[in-house]
Order: sequence, then C-alpha cells, then structure tokens
Amino acid sequence: MTVSRTICLGFLAVITLGTILLMMPFATSSGNWNDPIVALFTSTSAVCVTGLSVVDPGTYFSFWGQFFIALLAQIGGLGYMTTTTFLILLIGRKFDLRQKIAIQQALDRPGMSGSSQIIRSIIATTLIFEITGIFLLLPAFVPEHGWNYGLWLAIFHSVNAWNNAGFSLFKDNLIGYQSSPLVVFTITTLIIFGGIGYQVILEMYIWLREKINKSANNFNLSLDFKVATSTTILLLVLGTFLFLTIEQRNHEIFGNLNLADKFLVAWFQSVTPRTAGFNTVDFGKMTDAALFITIVLMFIGASPGGTGGGIKTTTLRVLTSCTKSILQGKEDVLLYERKIAVSLILKAVGVVLGSFATVLFATLLISVTDPKFDFIQILFEVVSAFATVGLSTGITSSLSVVAKIIVITTMYIGRVGVLLLMSAILGDPRPSRVHYPEENLLVG
Repeated sequence: MTVSRTICLGFLAVITLGTILLMMPFATSSGNWNDPIVALFTSTSAVCVTGLSVVDPGTYFSFWGQFFIALLAQIGGLGYMTTTTFLILLIGRKFDLRQKIAIQQALDRPGMSGSSQIIRSIIATTLIFEITGIFLLLPAFVPEHGWNYGLWLAIFHSVNAWNNAGFSLFKDNLIGYQSSPLVVFTITTLIIFGGIGYQVILEMYIWLREKINKSANNFNLSLDFKVATSTTILLLVLGTFLFLTIEQRNHEIFGNLNLADKFLVAWFQSVTPRTAGFNTVDFGKMTDAALFITIVLMFIGASPGGTGGGIKTTTLRVLTSCTKSILQGKEDVLLYERKIAVSLILKAVGVVLGSFATVLFATLLISVTDPKFDFIQILFEVVSAFATVGLSTGITSSLSVVAKIIVITTMYIGRVGVLLLMSAILGDPRPSRVHYPEENLLVG
C-alpha cells in the first residue's frame, strides 16, 4: 500500500469509528439511536476539522457525544499520522521506513530525520496552547454557566479553536460573546496559531530564545516562516479593513455597536475564515460582497503544517510571485531573495486547479439537487466544506440527503488534500526518463 493511501484510508477509518460512536444512544441527549447521516456528517466534519453541522451540537448530543466530537477534532487537527505516531511512541515501538515516509509526507517535511522529536514537539505545543486557552476562557464561561459546565465549555471551545474545527455548544455559536475582548482574542489567537503551522511556531520559539540570549543574529528564519507569517498578517489586516468598510452600514450585522465592538466583530470575521468556523455574527445576514470576501479568504485558508485547510498561504504567495516575475519579464520566481523550484510552482498550480475543479463540481451538483438555495449560499457552503472552515449562511441543516453526502465528500477531499487523494487513487508518481522537445505555444 502506498503512503498516500495509508493516510487517506487512515482518515476514513477514524471517520467510520466516529460515525459508529456518534450513532450510539448514549451519544445523543434523547437517548435514542442517532440518524446515520447526522452521525456521518458530524464525524466527517469533526475529523476534517470543519465545524459544519446539521444539528445543534449543544442540545442534540449528550456529554459523551460532545466529548467524541472534541476528540475527533483533536485527532483530525493533529492528523492521522501524527496521532498514530504519538501512540507508537507511547508504547515504545520504533518506526519502520514506511512509517517515517508517511510522517514526512503528512507533515510536509523535506527529510525523515528527527520525526519522533517533531511529533513530541507538536503534542507539547498543542497541549500548551489548548490548556492556556482553557484557563483564559474560564472567567468568561464559569460565572454564567457554573464551574462544571463552564469548565467543559472552556475545554470544548479551546480544543475546537486550536484545531480550527469551529464546533460550538452555544445555539448562536459565539454571537453572544461578540463584544467580549477576552473570548474574541482568546479564540482568534488559538485559531491563528493553530492554523499557521507547527514549524512556524517552533521556529518562532527558537528565534525568541535566541533573541533573549542575544544570539538571534546567528539564527536565520526559514522561507516557510517568512511567507506564512507575512501572508497571514496581510490577510488578517486586509480582511478586517474590508469587513469594517463593506458592512459599516449593515445594521443587521453591526446594529448599534460602538466602534470598539465593531472592530472586534470585523477582526473575528477576518480570522475565522482562515478555516476556523466560529462566528460572532449571522452570516446569513451579510451582504453578497462580504460573503464573497469570506469565500476568497476561506479558499486561501491557513498555512502548511497547521490544523487549517484551503489552498494554503504559501501556495498563494508562490503563484502571486510567479505572476510578478512574468510581468517583470524575469525567468526565475523569487521570494525573499530565494529562487522557487519549478517543481513547487507546478505543485502550486496543481493544488489551485484541483481545488477549483472540486469546488465548481460540488457547487454544480448541489445547485442541481437543491435549486431552492441561492447560488452564493451554495458556493459559500461548498468552499466552507472544502477549505474545512465550517461557516454557513444557515442552509446546512436544510440540505437534501444527496447534498449532505456531497458536502461530506467535499470535506474529506479538502482535509486530505487534492494531490494526496489523487496520488492515493492513481499511485505515487514516478519520475519519467523520457524527455520531449520544447515548442512554443501562444498563452494569454
């Protein structure tokens, strides 16, 4: 079995197990057997760290159902191979070559050395951020809901925020906390760091440590770090500005909020499309312009190696740099004075075209099966599913069974990745020894 098939089948196995657990009577608040479609949809959404839901998790599921959702989101956020590798480390087994290759491909690492140390660092980083998030959310939830339920709310939302899952136990998601700086900045910080990538976080930690020891000048930040952080900051600032500007006169979104609260709302809506799925406003009341901006942000997504989806920030930067080089008449694609390999450019093109094809095909199918919805609503739902975001204009629960299955498939493709899935179906690519002559072709 190829490495790509191992990863894809691993996610399917976890989704299947999650579906079985969520179907059990003890997983629902009613105590009855769960609807298989609801269980499958919720399990896929949790494992694919999406957050789309056809029911209200806070009332439909029992504590155990909610616990399974959080656990599946944790496994999905870490990734199948990371979780499996961590369990192997716990029982003291050593990796074989196939497992090392699988870890390398799952974490998108250039080499296989130090895999066990990377896994330990990922687990430690996850626990540090999630536990910190829990403690910060306690003052917001405990006074209103009591210690027991308030603690569970803090745990559930911290895990979902870090893993960019977006499930909430509140009926209106986080709309009730749209003016709470503590909740807004805690959740958005977890989302940003969860989606920016473990490698970037570890590199940031090393840089800060060297800075304190006054030896940071000897430490060179990687291209991954520079691209991921600069692109993330740019998108966050741009998104906040655009939401503030476009929705300024939309009283259904901002209402009578003061300027500070409007900024909190705009900031949150700029962060959450980076594949998180939480919301502090009703997206069904947004203007088409704001929905379109959200679709673009969702499609771009987070950074490689993180818990988010989308085509990734690095893919966007490679293609924009490629366009810039063409316009300037240059033959090399440069980023921060570094030449980008042709193979990476081809991979970026493949990711974008494959992603576009998946989104367009799924949107077309749902437009046929559920013509009662507006096109912008369907496109929004599909991009949200593919980019593993979890935002919705409110149509998820009203989708037909066929449309729900299409969304389930889209979430799975978005989580494992278009190229990895194609590799699993067609087999790992092999380099060709045949070279063909070049010929010019009119383009553009």
